[in-house]
Amino acid sequence: MKKLTNNQKKFLRARGHTLKSIVMVGQHGLSEAVLAELESTMTKHELLKIKIRAEDREDRQKMIDEIVNITQAHLIQVIGNVMVIYRAFDKEPQIILPRK
Repeated sequence: MKKLTNNQKKFLRARGHTLKSIVMVGQHGLSEAVLAELESTMTKHELLKIKIRAEDREDRQKMIDEIVNITQAHLIQVIGNVMVIYRAFDKEPQIILPRK
């Protein structure tokens, strides 16, 4: 996984701003159903907004770390209970990142 530049992250944050949360992680955490939904959604969307419901900051951070780890995606932004992740399609990426 190639590291993203600050400019590329800024570009993706701007694109992610208009997205609606597609996946929601409830208080039961990352169940098998949520992980399956996440994986199937990542095959259709390169940029994904996820809403996380956690009891406290520590739980939320654990879930964020786990999601990034499992999906092998780049963490673009976290604001409150919402995170934005990016993983380019292997073949024919839809989002063309700026070079630098």
